[in-house]
Amino acid sequence: MNIEQFRNYCLSKKGVEETFPFGEDTLVFKVMGKMFALTGLETYPASANLKCDPERAIELREEFDGLIRPGFHMSKVHWNTVELERNIPHELLTELIDHSYTLVVNSLTKKLQAELASL
Repeated sequence: MNIEQFRNYCLSKKGVEETFPFGEDTLVFKVMGKMFALTGLETYPASANLKCDPERAIELREEFDGLIRPGFHMSKVHWNTVELERNIPHELLTELIDHSYTLVVNSLTKKLQAELASL
């Protein structure tokens, strides 16, 4: 998955906006104002930080040693850095984006979840 495919997939999700709160080189995707994915635009190979269930994060890091690592500049418990353009199956990458998005949506207040559902 290249950076443009990553961007398009993130933006295809309901209630998502792209922002640059950390400067013009870091693209952040938020659902209802809460971050679920970010990527550096100047990094090679392209990678992204995605939220992940802590137990699953450990399993993924073991299975994809070097390709999925503890989140760079993020909570190492709840975030993974995932290589986008290397040997991780496209289907797994979309699943990890979906997982991150769902974790954040589930953490929203009931009011924000209802607002998201009405979009």
